[in-house]
Amino acid sequence: MARNKMKIALAPVLAMSLLAGCGGGNSGETSFKDTSGDTSPITFDFFSVDPSPNWNGMKDEVGKVLTEKTGVTLNGEFAVSGGQDKVSLMAASGEYPDIVSPKGELSKLVDAGAMVDLTDLIEQYAPNLKKLYGNYMDRLKYSNEDQGIYVLPTYYAVDQKYFDAGGGFGIQQRVLKELGYPEVRTLQDYENVLKAYKEKHPTIDGQPTIPLTLDADDWRIMITVTNPAFFATGAPDDGEYYIDPETYEASLHYKRPEEKEYFRWLNHMYAEGLLDQDSFVQKTDQYKSKIASGRVLGVIDQDWGYSDAENALKAAGKDEATYSHFPVTLSKDIKDHSFQDPGFVSGWGVGITTSNPDPVRTIKFFDYLASDEGQVLMNWGIEGKQYEVKDGKRVIPADVLDQKTNNAAVFQKETGIGLYTNMSGHYGDGVKDSTDNYYTTNFPEQIVAAYSDAEKETLKAYGATTWKDLFPSEDEFPVKPWGAAYNMPTPGDSDYNVIFQKTQDIIRKRIPEAILSSPEKFDSIYDGMIAELNKAGAEDMEKQYTELVQSRVQLWSGEESK
Repeated sequence: MARNKMKIALAPVLAMSLLAGCGGGNSGETSFKDTSGDTSPITFDFFSVDPSPNWNGMKDEVGKVLTEKTGVTLNGEFAVSGGQDKVSLMAASGEYPDIVSPKGELSKLVDAGAMVDLTDLIEQYAPNLKKLYGNYMDRLKYSNEDQGIYVLPTYYAVDQKYFDAGGGFGIQQRVLKELGYPEVRTLQDYENVLKAYKEKHPTIDGQPTIPLTLDADDWRIMITVTNPAFFATGAPDDGEYYIDPETYEASLHYKRPEEKEYFRWLNHMYAEGLLDQDSFVQKTDQYKSKIASGRVLGVIDQDWGYSDAENALKAAGKDEATYSHFPVTLSKDIKDHSFQDPGFVSGWGVGITTSNPDPVRTIKFFDYLASDEGQVLMNWGIEGKQYEVKDGKRVIPADVLDQKTNNAAVFQKETGIGLYTNMSGHYGDGVKDSTDNYYTTNFPEQIVAAYSDAEKETLKAYGATTWKDLFPSEDEFPVKPWGAAYNMPTPGDSDYNVIFQKTQDIIRKRIPEAILSSPEKFDSIYDGMIAELNKAGAEDMEKQYTELVQSRVQLWSGEESK
């Protein structure tokens, strides 16, 4: 049976029922109603598995302009802790929002027949999206077997160039200053700094000093506990896997002997009283509250994970208590791979469901966001309010930059700048528009201008202009031909997801147990975890994932490397 123009992905059982119902060969097609010139008011329900704490129902300044230009208002719902259960419920019930951003849960919706193939919609109604994705259109395809486009990639920007580092191992600026800006290159260096400062300052503002704390609340355990293990041991971020760069074979990254040594270091930090004893029981809010108090000397996290707390420190005039970013590894001969280039990465993004009453209006909304006008609006705001044009260049006035930097949450909620980035495709940092201005506000001059005096002082002491200057550059590594493995859709018609969940349950139980154990018990617990993972089916899961990686490389291999 030929697919209709919506090219709905059908689960096998549903496909068989439709074949029976239409006599096995109905080639009738359903056309989209052309509403591309319509800007009358319309509201779409939007669901994202990611939180958006500053969402203001499009009542912010940027949102009002978007509605004025397109007629579209989004009734947004944003999950607080992952949203996987919500997506599973959608897939099981057949009740979907009009627009969905399912992140890693896309395959559940595709298997349920919930997603509209966007191929024809992009071709007919979205010239800005076509221009944006250009040579990368093949990377938008779902798989070798199903080459429909079910989401517009939004989590990775097109032709992104990173000018700054937001991850790595962080230390408060004042700690580094007081200790004379010591070298921070290895785990031992990092430990020495935290230990020395704690010994000098056992309390801060009357509360016990915390050398290092982690956030293991739900999925956040991956960001601050387990992901750093591959960065500290010279591997790139491919989610739960290490991908062999020669064979593309996938294995759980915890099986790498060097990673065992990273977790042994965390075990040592706990035994020495340098790791917060509440790291594995505290909630994210408690984690942020400790950071906002100014008594946490070090963090191992991405800055978006604690930015609320850091912004609170800035608002309180405590810039010296904000954090640096260092590429810390087991030893000096290991390079942090934070900036290894994955090329343009698709897989996670925003899509239209079969419940959507007007797919054409929706794709036109996405297309407006992808236009030059839309990109500038989303990233810079409104001319005369959030930015000015001087000598042909967009600039952010000092008072606006101060609000954006030091009162970020309120600024975003009121202006809407940054709230709509993941609602359509977008250009990356370092890309310029037709006026020779950057699409985004993240470029070297603007980044440096937004640094606090304490950050600038630290960077100067280390001979750097931005935090990225301290890290190995992308030029030191080959481009990964599989992109970022963690965002590949996984099969819903195999036992893969069941095994994966079993392994996740084991990892999230045993890794904390190993870290919190007495040092003499660490090896038996860690080795027992590996055996437990294999017993749960990890080796078969790894074989399946290897096939997915190899298929992705095959699907993308005909493209120009960017």
